[in-house]
Amino acid sequence: MAAVQSDVETSAISKIVWRLVPFLGLMFFINFLDRTAIGFAGPNGMTQDLRLTAAQFGFAAGIFFFGYILLEIPSNLALHRFGARRWLARIMVSWGIVSLLFTFVQTGTQLYWLRFLLGIAEAGFFPGAILFLSLWVPARHRAKVLAVFYVAQPLTTVIGAPLASLLIDMHGLFGLEGWRVMFAGVSIPAIIIGIVTYFYLPDTPNDAKWLTPAERAWLNEELAREDKTKSSGGHISGKALRDGRVWTLALIYFGFIYGLYALGFFLPTIIGGFEAQFGTKFTVMQRGLITAIPYLPAAVALILWSRDASRRGVRPWHIGIPAVLGAVTIPLALSMQSPTATIAVITLTACAIFSALPNFWSFPARFLTGAGAAAGIALINTMGNMAGFAAPYITGAVKDWTGGYGVPMTIVGGFMALSAVLAFTFLSRLPGPGETTAQPSRPVRRAA
Repeated sequence: MAAVQSDVETSAISKIVWRLVPFLGLMFFINFLDRTAIGFAGPNGMTQDLRLTAAQFGFAAGIFFFGYILLEIPSNLALHRFGARRWLARIMVSWGIVSLLFTFVQTGTQLYWLRFLLGIAEAGFFPGAILFLSLWVPARHRAKVLAVFYVAQPLTTVIGAPLASLLIDMHGLFGLEGWRVMFAGVSIPAIIIGIVTYFYLPDTPNDAKWLTPAERAWLNEELAREDKTKSSGGHISGKALRDGRVWTLALIYFGFIYGLYALGFFLPTIIGGFEAQFGTKFTVMQRGLITAIPYLPAAVALILWSRDASRRGVRPWHIGIPAVLGAVTIPLALSMQSPTATIAVITLTACAIFSALPNFWSFPARFLTGAGAAAGIALINTMGNMAGFAAPYITGAVKDWTGGYGVPMTIVGGFMALSAVLAFTFLSRLPGPGETTAQPSRPVRRAA
């Protein structure tokens, strides 16, 4: 009987990995590309056309997260109530429409408002996707599945940077500047895939016709068993929001996101500055390809590190070691004496950040479930994403103040060092892999 159950488990997880995770990864790819497209537009004509300083560009990049933060928790609770199919489809179509409007922006003020509205439109997508996967994947398989999903983020730059450069090189198409063509080109797929999501994505295992009755029964039984052992379930989402463990996880996440967006928004600009710093000359496409270099090894590191975490069970050092590496390499990168050495060190930074992130998300699910999970995961992502505003704005402002990126990148390293300290001192207190908290919770009604 155990062998039969093992076969059912293997086939159920395999179907989820092949049927759901690539599609969610495609959604994540489009999401991150739309969010970071401003990083490619800035050094390729937008800052000049809109007359933006580094601080103003950083503010425009970061104000996205004000709108995102305002609606993230309500959006995730709405997903829990209405189901992933409807809510994620609504989010994608909304942000695609707003992103398309960037094609026509004429002033810095208009740019600020559109970035704010884009944050409102995108609110809830990422934590909603994490919550959705937690409703489908038992804990012991979660690290592996999250790694497959998360690999879309570094691949966004590997593929997206050359794609954005190709679109920018279409300067004059329809009478538009190249950076405007780029915004149009990355926005339309969000609307199309959003519509497809409504028809393709099932809300729960019971809605998946591609699962056999035995696979559905195993998934439902396994997930229900896990829910009964977690401490924050049912409708008690307020308890999760008052849980110190949730807030500490948010601080750890803050440091990683600070590094992620400082890198994401300013790396194209830093590469653009190689000409003045080292006397090099690159075309738009060459700058795009150089921007992509750190992210391909990062995707490989993410898979290998997550595979080790899945085999051993995710441990605090799976988060802490990458945080230490990021804290050291981010400020070190700008002291290098050549473009090659600079990109090599930045590659180590990217590997560190992306290796930690998918494994980090296995920790909240160890003690949160149901509406508590919806609220807690959204809070962690919301508070962590405050770094999404702080990183580009502080980086730009300090660069304007000091005249270089050395000091702002040292600040980035400091926040990642904080994440490292908290990872080693706090995460070991949470339930270990396969363990759960002892407090029972009320029955959880899954999204329907």
